[in-house]
Amino acid sequence: MKQAFSLTSDDPVLRELDFKPYRSSVERHFKRFMPDPGQPQEIDIVTPWGETLTAQAGDYLVSELDKPDDVWPVEADIFENTYTILRPGICIKSALTYLVPMTDLTGGDQDQKVTVHALEGPQTVRAGDFYLAKGVQGEIWSYPKEKIGRTMVPAE
Repeated sequence: MKQAFSLTSDDPVLRELDFKPYRSSVERHFKRFMPDPGQPQEIDIVTPWGETLTAQAGDYLVSELDKPDDVWPVEADIFENTYTILRPGICIKSALTYLVPMTDLTGGDQDQKVTVHALEGPQTVRAGDFYLAKGVQGEIWSYPKEKIGRTMVPAE
């Protein structure tokens, strides 16, 4: 088995990829992770594909409306600069997300594992199942391929 390809937000290969702009088309749940003093100030969140991401006190926990238990953390400053709160507990990502098929990194090898070093921790995924996402501050993360058609639309 091949070793996972490792990618960080300052990796020079990112400048060579043909990222396309997308806009979120769905409303999502959110809540702020605000533990009481004396309680742990970070929590680990297990993704549906088995990776563990870490949320710090003050970060936001976001989920799809139809999958409230499928939560991912978003750093507070990024949430506040890229999401719009529509009503209590409901938001939409207003900033563009830039996407490219993960297989563009692997020369088309769908089975190659790629470790993406996101702000919330490393995520190792199968290239054929994910896109690489880049945010407005240059942060990167893996984005499930199956979600793109139902949650994102190409930006014009």
